[in-house]
Amino acid sequence: MVKKKETRPQRKLGVVFWGAVILTLIAVVIGLVAPNMFERVTANVQAFLTTNFGWYYLLVVAVIVAFCLFLILSPVGSIRLGKRTDRPEYSNLSWFAMLFSAGMGIGLVFWGAAEPLSHFAVNAPEVAEGTQQALKDSLRYTFFHWGISAWSVYGVVALALAYFQFRKGAPGLLSATLTPIIGNKTKGWMGYLIDIIAVFATVVGVATTLGLGAQQINGGLAYLANVPVNFTVQMIIIVIVTILFIISASSGLDKGIQILSNANLYIALLLLVLTLFLGPTVKIMNTFTAGIGEYLQNIVQMSLRTAPSNPEGREWINTWTIFYWAWWMSWSPFVGIFIARISKGRTIREFLMGVILLPTIVSIFWFAVFGTTAIDVSTTNSAITSLPTEQVLFGVFEQLPIGSILSVIAVLVIAIFFITSADSATFVLGMQTTYGSLNPNFRVKLIWGVLQAGIASSLLFSGGLKALQNAAIIVAFPFSVIVLLMMASLYKSLMHERRELGLYIRPKKQPQEK
Repeated sequence: MVKKKETRPQRKLGVVFWGAVILTLIAVVIGLVAPNMFERVTANVQAFLTTNFGWYYLLVVAVIVAFCLFLILSPVGSIRLGKRTDRPEYSNLSWFAMLFSAGMGIGLVFWGAAEPLSHFAVNAPEVAEGTQQALKDSLRYTFFHWGISAWSVYGVVALALAYFQFRKGAPGLLSATLTPIIGNKTKGWMGYLIDIIAVFATVVGVATTLGLGAQQINGGLAYLANVPVNFTVQMIIIVIVTILFIISASSGLDKGIQILSNANLYIALLLLVLTLFLGPTVKIMNTFTAGIGEYLQNIVQMSLRTAPSNPEGREWINTWTIFYWAWWMSWSPFVGIFIARISKGRTIREFLMGVILLPTIVSIFWFAVFGTTAIDVSTTNSAITSLPTEQVLFGVFEQLPIGSILSVIAVLVIAIFFITSADSATFVLGMQTTYGSLNPNFRVKLIWGVLQAGIASSLLFSGGLKALQNAAIIVAFPFSVIVLLMMASLYKSLMHERRELGLYIRPKKQPQEK
């Protein structure tokens, strides 16, 4: 028996690790050798999926949101992710800082000003650009894309992993969460396939984000110091950040990621507060308040909007909403595993409310501040609307008092988010390829860290970054099926435990467990 326990993890490590590495390297080699062809093929596949299965992505995410709401309101929400005596390892602030940095990070800074501005002045979702209704729509759709739906996708994957790992003693692998419905097949080829898809989705998603992060840091430096925007500068940025996140990774979860995440939360808060008071403060608060009302009032309609008789509206939905739903799905293995790892000891209700509601509120306020400021600035300086996405934020800061200081803070925030995202990703990839180890070997994390940096650099060089982004969206399609199976498996296990514990109504105190 002892021999089996020792050899099975090693065999699984080899299959998942090498399977994911080979699959990733094939994609990268094609992207380097034939970037135009790779981008064309992946773009066609992505277009086919979003056009013909857009309704499917919308329904899947709507079901996920409904399932999370059911668990929050259900008596099973009192079940703890661990033993009855387990309590959270991290304070609420550190927990939130780490999950927020992993879940959104660079994305909020990258799109904070650019997305609302695009919805208002470049390509409005429902009405003519530049109108008062376009202003309302720009905020409510941005809130929608980065709010409850996005964090529910992360939350349901993270919950399934945390529940089966800490309460049922299963390894921290996505395949292990499906044991209640597919049994021992999770230990064979089916389990390997599920875990390889999860690792591949993580690698391509994070590598793409690292490339985008390097481009935005380069854009900020161009505004601050007239640094040229080119591959050489971006390569130097990736090398520096790679060295820094490898140092952070060597420090472990409790030091590196936790300290950086806490620090970045305060720096990002400083940037947020300064922009709030230097920008059109009253207008920001008005649009924030009205935007929440518009968002909550229309969330069901936006969640199921397909615009079947409006080709332009349908194209907008494909480009934005369905793109985001697929993107969150492709990121959910990485974010889900990381959030699960830091969430032992919390109840299901506490976990879901913390993962979904608090990040949604912070994200909404972030977009209200930077989005409203960008729109306000664009009314007197329309040139901002033609800037590349990675430079929009710095173009906005240029029009504000102490804009140079704001740009320096923004570059610092992006850099630390860059480091924490890469550090979190190497940690997660280490877990996924060492049979769910809670503390993966530094050597394995180092390998994945170097691979991620190499992939991002090579695809920036060849112009294949967009193709890899398309690949991440394509991977989200089969992974969405895995997410639905994870929900079914979690529901089955929770309902069984509910009957065992007698949780037919919410108890006054934690029930005694077997």
